[in-house]
Amino acid sequence: QVQLVESGGGLVQAGGSLRLSCAASGRTSSSYAMGWFRQAPGKEREFVAAISWSGNTYYADSVKGRFTISRDNAKNTGYLQMNSLKPEDRAVYYCAAGFKYRSSGLGSTQSEYDYWGQGTEVTVSS
Repeated sequence: QVQLVESGGGLVQAGGSLRLSCAASGRTSSSYAMGWFRQAPGKEREFVAAISWSGNTYYADSVKGRFTISRDNAKNTGYLQMNSLKPEDRAVYYCAAGFKYRSSGLGSTQSEYDYWGQGTEVTVSS
C-alpha cells in the first residue's frame, strides 16, 4: 500500500503561482511514476502532468509552458509548480502513483495509476 498526501493548494489571483507537493509513504521502495490530475466543478477528472522515476515528463497541452512537474525520490515527494495561473485552472488537484512503469515510463490516463491522494483545492480568482 502507498499513501499519498497533497498539500499547497489555496486561493491565488490570476497570473499568480502555487506549488503543490505530494508526499508518498508506505511501499515506496519500488520505482513508480507520479502523475497529477485535476477535477474542476462539474467536470471529469483530467490529466495535468506526469513524471517517471528517472525524470521523464509529460504535460497536458493546457498547462504546457506554465506548469512544471518534478520529484525528489530520496524524499518520496513530488511537486507541481504552477505559474501564470488562470481562472480555468481552478480545480481539485490529485496526485497519483503508478507502479506499472519502471524507471523511465509514465502514463497520462487514470487507469495507469494505482494509488491516489485525497486532493488539494486550487482556486484562481480573476
